[in-house]
Amino acid sequence: MSSEPPADLLRQLEELSRQRPDRVLRLCGRIDAEPLELLIFRGFSCSTTHPTAFDPDQSVLPAGASLESAALLRGPLNPADEESLTGPLAPAAFLEPGAWQ
Repeated sequence: MSSEPPADLLRQLEELSRQRPDRVLRLCGRIDAEPLELLIFRGFSCSTTHPTAFDPDQSVLPAGASLESAALLRGPLNPADEESLTGPLAPAAFLEPGAWQ
């Protein structure tokens, strides 16, 4: 697990995703005991498990959230035909641009 705060890690991963519009990064973690799932696509994050603020400048990570694993998927995401490319790995592994190949 990265020693960076989850919100900083998320911002860096969003920035890297802008360079790879053909990839989706799925992040899994926890908010207290509840599962958390985020998707990052083209520089934007959304939560599939928790409500988020309408303001895109606010982080989708609630207080107390932790990020535990990440998987790289072919984008744009098609839930009926999802293609996993890499992972699950530690989220920090995707801070290297080469991991997005």
